[in-house]
Amino acid sequence: MGDVGSSSGAPPARRNLRFEAAQDLFDGLPELAEDVTARPDGEDAVSFATALAEGPTPEEAITVCAYNLPRRYAVWWGHECLRRAEQVLGEDDTELMKLAADWVANQNEQTRYAALNAAMAQKDVSPGGWIAFGAGWAGGSMSGPDLPPVPPAPHLTAKAVNAGILTVLARIDIENRRKTLGSFVRMAIQLAEDA
Repeated sequence: MGDVGSSSGAPPARRNLRFEAAQDLFDGLPELAEDVTARPDGEDAVSFATALAEGPTPEEAITVCAYNLPRRYAVWWGHECLRRAEQVLGEDDTELMKLAADWVANQNEQTRYAALNAAMAQKDVSPGGWIAFGAGWAGGSMSGPDLPPVPPAPHLTAKAVNAGILTVLARIDIENRRKTLGSFVRMAIQLAEDA
């Protein structure tokens, strides 16, 4: 994608987004409407997420970002959000985050299955486990390599990354939660703009 309407003063296209317009995001991934009560009113996706982050339910900005970043970017964003909140993570999270990061760096079936299998082995899914699920559900099959393929739905990585980030935010003390959430949204927007 090149510039979108540069002569009209419109912002340049963001190549690291699934959809430029917020309404297109809702239309393209209708499952988003199950997780976000706010609805766009003609704005671009980044403006919509920014407004949500400043609104009464800022957590919805995290959800919009998780859905709109391409899968690889979403998993990396989730990893980086958790890394910035290490003080509230458990011991398993570090290893699960490493597996997700391995998949981001080497997108192949071996790294994807390693992340998926480790996440599935958890009794109670931790934030790092959700990020590992995000990697594991990013393509290929959700069943084992020797079984008939079961491709993951296009929104599952977003749901997993969203769950991981929101779970870690819930562990952050209330005085710092909104500030941390805002920094997470800014990170997602930066990823979207770093094309």
